Amino acid sequence: MSKKIISQTAERVRRLCRKAVKPLMSPWNMSMSSKASGVEMCRLEKGNPLPYRLLSQKLECIKKRLDGPLTLSEKVLYSHIEDPSGQEIERGKSYLLLRPDRVALQDATAQMALMQFISSGLSKVAVPSTVHCDHLIEAQKCGELDLKRAIDLNKEVYDFLSSACAKYGLGFWKPGSGIIHQIILENYAFPGLLMIGTDSHTPNGGGLGGLCVGVGGADAVDVMAGMPWELKCPKVIGVNLTGKISGWTSPKDVILKVAEILTVKGGTGAIIEYHGKGCESISCTGMATICNMGAEIGATTSVFPFNERMIRYLCATGRGAIAEEAQKFKKLLVPDEGCKYDQVIDIDLDKLEPLVNGPYTPDLAHPISKLGENSEKNGYPMEIKVGLIGSCTNSSYEDMGRCASIAQDAIDHGLKTKIPFNVTPGSEQVRATIERDGILEVFNKFGGTVLANACGPCIGQWDRKDVKMGEKNTIVTSYNRNFTGRNDANPATHCFVTSPEMVTALSIVGCLSFNPLKDELTDSKGKKFKLKEPKGEELPAKGFDPGQNTYSPPPKDTRSSKVVVDPKSDRLQLLQPFEKWDGKDLTDLTVLIKVKGKCTTDHISAAGPWLKYRGHLDNISNNMFIGAVNAENNEMNKVKNQRSNDWGTVPDVARDYKANNIKWVAVGEENYGEGSSREHAALEPRHLGGVAIIVKSFARIHETNLKKQGLLALTFSNASDYDKIQPNSKLSLLNLAKLTPGEPVECEIKTGGSSEKVKLNHSFNAEQIEWFKAGSALNRMKEMLAKSKK
Repeated sequence: MSKKIISQTAERVRRLCRKAVKPLMSPWNMSMSSKASGVEMCRLEKGNPLPYRLLSQKLECIKKRLDGPLTLSEKVLYSHIEDPSGQEIERGKSYLLLRPDRVALQDATAQMALMQFISSGLSKVAVPSTVHCDHLIEAQKCGELDLKRAIDLNKEVYDFLSSACAKYGLGFWKPGSGIIHQIILENYAFPGLLMIGTDSHTPNGGGLGGLCVGVGGADAVDVMAGMPWELKCPKVIGVNLTGKISGWTSPKDVILKVAEILTVKGGTGAIIEYHGKGCESISCTGMATICNMGAEIGATTSVFPFNERMIRYLCATGRGAIAEEAQKFKKLLVPDEGCKYDQVIDIDLDKLEPLVNGPYTPDLAHPISKLGENSEKNGYPMEIKVGLIGSCTNSSYEDMGRCASIAQDAIDHGLKTKIPFNVTPGSEQVRATIERDGILEVFNKFGGTVLANACGPCIGQWDRKDVKMGEKNTIVTSYNRNFTGRNDANPATHCFVTSPEMVTALSIVGCLSFNPLKDELTDSKGKKFKLKEPKGEELPAKGFDPGQNTYSPPPKDTRSSKVVVDPKSDRLQLLQPFEKWDGKDLTDLTVLIKVKGKCTTDHISAAGPWLKYRGHLDNISNNMFIGAVNAENNEMNKVKNQRSNDWGTVPDVARDYKANNIKWVAVGEENYGEGSSREHAALEPRHLGGVAIIVKSFARIHETNLKKQGLLALTFSNASDYDKIQPNSKLSLLNLAKLTPGEPVECEIKTGGSSEKVKLNHSFNAEQIEWFKAGSALNRMKEMLAKSKK
């Protein structure tokens, strides 16, 4: 690019920044002089400039080899390949060795990830990494009181996380700072970034043009240890957006529509790449919303091409220098003309109707015009008990402003919310800004309750009192996930996910039959009126107010920092290595549970009140499979002990098997392990004596997590073979010494006096087979580190 064009580009970006808002210095740069130059502002913590030049060089090497136009996803991913000249690259088949730019961990998953990092014996993380305290704050009364209570209750865990961050060189975002994904978007994400995070909704960063991928803690440990990250080369699904977002339709409706089309497993093994003129009508935070919920369709991640909306957001969050640099390398940050997608979905935003998805699954879509009719037909409770807006999916300044416009319209007509209405700001910066701009005051007048800057009810951290356990009821949320019991641990709660604007409108009436696009309301004077279309500013005109400083950077000298774990603690427990494979076949394995139907990571390892044990493997293992339905009796958390013939809870029976040296397997159906990235759903079965999980198909993150912990993740070659396994069957996995990539495992099923052999597929590559042999990926990493020191 010529110097003249670069100069013109830089001036254009600066004009956009001035037009957007007066930029603020990002919290992670607060220690820098206020006179910091643009180049300094776009440097990463370790003093490395943005990597665009190096990424472009790597990409040129890749393009010469592939000789064809590339998608944006391929450009960003392939430019982070460790060995661009030698790496085999084939969508859906090759395993890529990648070098991510950074790692992000939320407090619930960070505990176990840091325990694993500590056990590795390394002294400091090798890439920029941060921990975010957002999962352990329970919604009970209001934000201020709930935060104070959480800090008191979780002091031991917060002290551990902050001391471990100080010791090993990670940044620490204190409780109250906000939800991990919003903090990443505001401070760390940038176009072309490759980041991994220990939360399934890490793809939120795709709204700023980065590839941000949810992983388990063991993957994070590998990258923090300086090892390459392994990912099966994803396919790329293109979503072509035409038309414009307007009226009651919101960015959330785009992903709700995609979820309807692809279902909860249709994106598995693929990146969802949005493109087309329609992208220009969506704000940066709106694009983040769409990418965030891509986790619900099983996608590896989602991404949007670099555009002016991203420039505005970067400028508004004090990162105009990054926008300027990105413009110089724009070819790296947009798809090539004529690039090929494995599948293309077309969505006309002009014709997209607002959607409400649920209950019990995020892909069951109802156009708002059909919601009432469909709900009555299916027997859903029509009365809405609670409306909830916010969460990592929909808590931007724009979201809050649009919802406040609806609330103010109701207030102007003498109305307010008919039901409890809970608001979760996404970050301290958003909270402080909407407070300054009067938006919080509108919500208070509307009858709302503002909760802490945290995940709260979205992940089951909700001390709900308005209904009894087992009572059939309906709630509507702007969250991303609505599996059984997800929000309040009540399996009878019918949760519908929709846009925050639609939640606000429905809360005024408190009934699923209301359609704000057509239906009239009656004001306090008896007059009929229709709600106005929601309106809100994309970015705050006065700039963002950063609020309280809740960030602790890692100290320059970590030698004096100490991490202490009380051996008597019921919250934290240092990890012991899993046993190595003994080289023998696994024979006469007992079936602990044959799971019927949907089995998410919530079913395998519940959240809510169990979150407090995320740092203590033995204690949290008491929730293993308690939400899964047993095919033998159609009940949850009740299985027959094949040794004693007594019935018991799943964890109790597993502990009995372990105490008696009985190895066991679990059997499941389709898309097993969908949902959260929590690796506890893999750690717990391993800890309690499991050796294999055999299912019809896996969700991506969970399959990797199982492999990382030394479990055999196997799928039926013939899905109907699931029916051949009975609760009293004994399974033998044969010829494991010859376990080879691409070759099925032979499984002998013995039931009563009969015996039958079936084939089980797997996706292990050569290195992953070494994980199995070593007992876990962490054990393997220790072996490799030990060899390198000799």
